[in-house]
Order: sequence, then C-alpha cells, then structure tokens
Amino acid sequence: MRWLLPFLIPAVLALGAEPVRPAKKLRLFNGKDLTNFYVFLKDSKREDPHKVFTVQKGLIHISGEEWGALSTNDQYRDYHLIVEWKWGSKNWPPRVGRARDSGILLHGVGEDGAAGSGWLESIEYQMIEGGTGDMLMVKGAARPRVTAEVEKKSDGQLYWKKGAPRVTRDSGRINWYGRDIKWTDTFGYRGPVDVEKPLGQWNRSEIFAEGGNLTYYLNGRMVNQAFDGDHTFGHIQIQSEAAEVFIRKVELRPLSRR
Repeated sequence: MRWLLPFLIPAVLALGAEPVRPAKKLRLFNGKDLTNFYVFLKDSKREDPHKVFTVQKGLIHISGEEWGALSTNDQYRDYHLIVEWKWGSKNWPPRVGRARDSGILLHGVGEDGAAGSGWLESIEYQMIEGGTGDMLMVKGAARPRVTAEVEKKSDGQLYWKKGAPRVTRDSGRINWYGRDIKWTDTFGYRGPVDVEKPLGQWNRSEIFAEGGNLTYYLNGRMVNQAFDGDHTFGHIQIQSEAAEVFIRKVELRPLSRR
C-alpha cells in the first residue's frame, strides 16, 4: 500500500485545503479562458451544452440561457473583490419582460446546487436593475446569518442605513440604501437615485470581506454593509439568471485600510 501514498496525499490535501487569503493581486479572470473557474448549471450540472459561459474578445460572456453559476475552483477569505460588468441586451424565459438579474455569491459552501438553480449556500451581492447592491441570504443545508444596520420603510422591507439599529437576519434581503420603494420587476428598470450606470456602461462592484463582515460598493459608493456573519470563507460564484451579462474583470486584492 505504501506505493499509493504519493497519489493519495494530493487528494487528501485538496479535500482539506485551507481557504486562500490573498497576499497579492490575483487576476481570477485572465482575459483568455476560464482557468480558475468551473461551471455548474441547474439542468446540465458541470456540462455547458448551450455555452452559457464563454470567453469572447477578452470578456466573459454570460448568455443567461440556463440558470447556474461560474464558480471559483478555490475558496477564499479576507479579500477585496472587484468585478467589472455590464448588462447585455437579452433576457430569457421565465424573465422576459422583467428586470435584468444576476449576482455575485460570496462564501459559497456545501454541495453544488444545494441552494437551488445551481448555486451554493452563500451570501449574495445582488445584481438586478434597480437593486444592485442588495444583500441576500442564500439558503443551502443551513441558513447564512448576518447582522446589519437597517431601517424598515413603509413597504415593510429592510434598507441599509449606517448608524440605524442592528438586526440579525438569516433569510430574505437587506436592500441597498437607495433602492426605490416603488421598484417593479420590469425590464430596463431604473430608480431615481440608482448608483448603477445606464445600460451599456460598465459597472464596478467591490466587496470587502473581512472575517464575518461584508461591505458592498458600487461604482465607488458604499451601498450596503453587514457584520458578524457566520460564513467567513468559501467559493465565489457569478450567477447566470436569465439575463445576458458581460464581465471584463474579476480580481482579488489583499485587504487594506479604507
């Protein structure tokens, strides 16, 4: 059996691999291929017969045709994540006529697809027209939990507000501070104070993950924040959720003082 050890050790190490804490800039998307990622889709799992995720002209193209995600091979913790993206023109059923929708899933753990639609149990940085920067708890085998400073508005929903009373949530959504209280799930929706740029322009989403704390930025503006989360590391996923999306940068940096 001794001859098996050289083959078993790498597999054992991989199963118990420590999450990566970036010590330098890591370009997760190299502009050429999806080397640092794997695909997992709701229906076709690790196959991608419809080419939902491809690289075209130096950009990741997400067609949106199938629901699922592009997931990092490695798990990460304590990082500054930068994703630069813009919407495409197309929406697929069942969201034709509805707001373009996607998202970045953080601290993804557990079985692929355990949260439904090809996603991991995680905490979401929502990308949806009018609601980019919302924070969602994505349930898998367990319910992720965070604490945030929020105010409840007349629609009964929670909106992030710095300095407001803290509440702890393990489900639902914490809206970004400026989400339109009259938001409707409508294709091309824009609210009166949206930080997201108009269709066709590039957006820059930034996430600072430090232990159980998450801070969300959109185009240089802080839009949401949570503390004391019970998920502190995991895979990073970029969703396919019926909307066409283009991505030109996925980059991790070490944390620094802000």
